[in-house]
Amino acid sequence: MLLTSSAAGVYVICPTPFDDSGRLDTASTDIMVEAFLKAGATGLTILGIMGEAPKLAAEESLAFAKQVISTVAGRVPVIVGVSAAGFAAMSALSAKVMNAGAAGVMIAPPSNLRTDDQIVSYYADAVEAIGPDVPFVIQDYPLVTNVVMTPKVIMRIIEQNPSCVMLKHEDWPGLDKITTLRRASDEGQSRRVSILCGNGGLFLPFEVERGADGAMTGYAYPEMLVGVVNLIKQGKRKEAHDLFDRHLPLVRYETQPNLGLAVRKYVLKRRGIIASDTLRKPGPKLSPETIADINWMMERIERSQEGA
Repeated sequence: MLLTSSAAGVYVICPTPFDDSGRLDTASTDIMVEAFLKAGATGLTILGIMGEAPKLAAEESLAFAKQVISTVAGRVPVIVGVSAAGFAAMSALSAKVMNAGAAGVMIAPPSNLRTDDQIVSYYADAVEAIGPDVPFVIQDYPLVTNVVMTPKVIMRIIEQNPSCVMLKHEDWPGLDKITTLRRASDEGQSRRVSILCGNGGLFLPFEVERGADGAMTGYAYPEMLVGVVNLIKQGKRKEAHDLFDRHLPLVRYETQPNLGLAVRKYVLKRRGIIASDTLRKPGPKLSPETIADINWMMERIERSQEGA
């Protein structure tokens, strides 16, 4: 099940579950995968920025990837983040996860890239490292990587690398970037690839309306992401925005820099999707006041769902 440029829907970004001691929690991993599939995920993405990938040893990354791929058992595509400081590590992990059944890999640019040509050359070198037959996703997340990719740069990467099948769009503000890229592909100026959006889903309804094919992000209620994408595609704009607005306070809370993953893991724990909300150190701790805020928002969401 290789990733293609027709990918659409919601590819849920999976956190990496740990037990209270910080070890990989294999039981929670299986439960989490099944919960996300039940919520309507059309794909899963692992070992991304919100998956605490830099905090994992190489053997842990591979073990986690193999478990998720095995649990999914071909029901949906699994994308694996393989960003690394050097191409040797990227190449090794890519080969192993693709052999295990991954659908493709995701690559974010390193923060030292400054010029357009440097960015384009980096992705050419990355393709050489992973192999031209491995489908890959460009991760465009300048708020974290500090690498700014203009639409023209993204189109150059797409045109020069046939194995590029998706853009994970996380620029902010970035709605006009989606419009520019979609207009270019509609007018035949660029090859069309899938565009899935991140940023915790903070702008999801508008992103899909601008031409994105869905979301690739995490949120502790992924069924909301699925519902919004489906409603927009059905032409039910009001219903989509109403659903999104009910979740917006918690979405916003989850997108806080540094704290967001701790919030998400806490909610996933309360929902019974993972057993522990442990983050690998270094990581933030939620204060009692923050926990009270989250509990209140969860109660509001769940009351609204019961009354729907």
